[in-house]
Amino acid sequence: MYRRLALVFPLALALAGCGGGGDRPRELAASQITTIGVNSYLWRASLDTLSFMPLLQTDSNGGVIVTDWYINPTTPTERMKVTVSILDTDLRADAVRVAALREVNRGGQWVAAPVQAATVQKLEDVILTRARDLRRSAIAG
Repeated sequence: MYRRLALVFPLALALAGCGGGGDRPRELAASQITTIGVNSYLWRASLDTLSFMPLLQTDSNGGVIVTDWYINPTTPTERMKVTVSILDTDLRADAVRVAALREVNRGGQWVAAPVQAATVQKLEDVILTRARDLRRSAIAG
């Protein structure tokens, strides 16, 4: 009897989770359904936006992405490091925060240099635009 329950119980759970297939409301699918701790569109958009940089740390439950230092081949005397924090499960403009560090090479030594505020704002804008595009695609598709 216990063996039969052991076989039937997981099957019953799987069927209960199906919920009739296409019954999921599109607005929920587009705004908050997530298997990670933060908004999945912002998370995916952040990874896409930073895909050219080496990743040092990612935490999808905490919503943190940290890149390693990146040197643009066109400006080899400058390097950047970026941290993206996703702060909410909703797709909102204030749910993403970008911080950046910049260093310049002076005489073989990397020295901290200021990051233009426009650089951080531009990265946030690119992430938000990409997240909105992903959401639109999910609603349409």
